[in-house]
Amino acid sequence: MKKTEKKRQIKDINIQIGDRCRKAREAAGYTQELLAEVIDKTPQFISDAERGISGMSLPTIMKLCSTLSVSADYLLFGRNEDNSLDLSERICNLTEPEKRLLNGRSI
Repeated sequence: MKKTEKKRQIKDINIQIGDRCRKAREAAGYTQELLAEVIDKTPQFISDAERGISGMSLPTIMKLCSTLSVSADYLLFGRNEDNSLDLSERICNLTEPEKRLLNGRSI
């Protein structure tokens, strides 16, 4: 993967996570200012993260999950308990090397 493709992929991921963060914040009734205060960040950081301009560290994501009462699965992948993949769907989504490993064969 080229460097520009990788940067674009990271940017897209940041936008998706930021959008879910905004939705969770609004659903929980927080303003950007109040959320920033609670998780010890600036309102500008919250704004930038929600727009995908900047990414978030794992400790920040953990604080968000706790404060907004959402799972990391939701923030990172957009999955709720209601729409999480069942085991057969997860197996179908594995790469070929992962499937071989699951079957006990070497990669």
